[in-house]
Amino acid sequence: MKKVLSLFLLSSSVAMAQVKPSDDNIRNDIRYNLNESGSHYVKFTFTNQAWFRLNENNPGTTVLGDPKANTFDIGLRRTRMQLFGQLIDRIFFYTQFGMNNFNKVSASPSYNTSGTPSQRKVAAFFHDAVGEYEMQRNGTSFIRFGGGLTIVNGFSRFSQPSIGTIMTLDVPVFAQATVDQTDQFSRKLTVYSRGQVGKFNYRVGVSDPFPIETNGANPPALNRNSVFSQRKNHKQFQGLLIYNIFDTEDNTTPGYMTGTYLGKRKVLNVEAGITSQKNATWRKETVDTLYSDMTLWSVAAYLDMPLNKEKGTAISAYLGYFGTDYGKGYLRYNGSMNPATGTTQPIAGVSGTHGNAYPMFGTGNVVYAQAGYKLKDRLLGNQGTLMPYASLQSADYDRLRDAVNVYNLGVNWFISGQNGKISLNYESRPVYRASAVANELEKSGRRRSWILQYQISI
Repeated sequence: MKKVLSLFLLSSSVAMAQVKPSDDNIRNDIRYNLNESGSHYVKFTFTNQAWFRLNENNPGTTVLGDPKANTFDIGLRRTRMQLFGQLIDRIFFYTQFGMNNFNKVSASPSYNTSGTPSQRKVAAFFHDAVGEYEMQRNGTSFIRFGGGLTIVNGFSRFSQPSIGTIMTLDVPVFAQATVDQTDQFSRKLTVYSRGQVGKFNYRVGVSDPFPIETNGANPPALNRNSVFSQRKNHKQFQGLLIYNIFDTEDNTTPGYMTGTYLGKRKVLNVEAGITSQKNATWRKETVDTLYSDMTLWSVAAYLDMPLNKEKGTAISAYLGYFGTDYGKGYLRYNGSMNPATGTTQPIAGVSGTHGNAYPMFGTGNVVYAQAGYKLKDRLLGNQGTLMPYASLQSADYDRLRDAVNVYNLGVNWFISGQNGKISLNYESRPVYRASAVANELEKSGRRRSWILQYQISI
């Protein structure tokens, strides 16, 4: 009993450990050191993002059968627990367990669509379960190989975001291009290599995508527009190359890339990435079934650095161009933690157009930009400081006459860095209707939402 109690106290103790240069966890945290230096350890983290949201719904929106022009909802955008560690010099493991998009209606998807009861308690699942082996290390340079269920991929920085360090209220979800279609909330079964070689950071991998039939929803019917195929499945190939002009970034956990360092590092990167899969989608033309390869690529620049170290001011910015080819006519609506369940004004050729959804994914191209300015430390005394930000997502998809321009303005109140943060966000998004041209949509107005988020991260 004494041994059990001692182990619990050690693992829950707050300890400053000596860690490798690539480890960004040089702060008080919940860890159990496996050696005296602390270079071998097991660590536990917890993150919870609660949303309090007022949303102007898309035309025709219903909630459990009742028409709703506006909704106010409370939900858990993300609730996650991580357990990971460096067991010996060369062996690292990482696991993550949690749930996403848990509100009154999204917790019961089968009720929403069929009117039958479902189980709201079944929501959490393993996001990641991966092991890594370090082949070589020289200072901050290293080469690692790993495999398992992981978010490591090649498309872009924001395809594998560290959700506890996001600068904006939410990540640009379009960059998680196959989310909940052929992956498990952006994670796939993957074998990969990642590393830091001088100023270059890389990751390459081969993924085994999940069949779309296993995502918990009825697969879209084969039609004139490309949808993810149910036959001739192939492996997916990933590659991302980043050049670090100044400081290298944290490489502790597999894949996850920091949103903002709040001025603690001087980072300027340029990057290029690609994800490719043969016969990823299919469509129907007359009597023929045609298959299309999926090719997703991006080029981007990322800046995050201090402006005045004495005052603690900092800037963070990102600009990226994304080419998204899913196949002819591919278009998918999505709304984060959608507060609604249906619509009385469906649009032919697309589904899920209710609530806060908009054409998030499609064949075409996207420009995404964000920028934020962290004000001086202790701006609010012992209540922390503020960081205003703005973002723009502009997508030109083949089936849309008008571009998808989504604007976000907000401010973060860092009470205790990212550990205790309140964010207030305003979003403006377009709504669409069928145009006079067959299989084309045109813009018919805009809708807005206001979200207050409270983040706790240990």
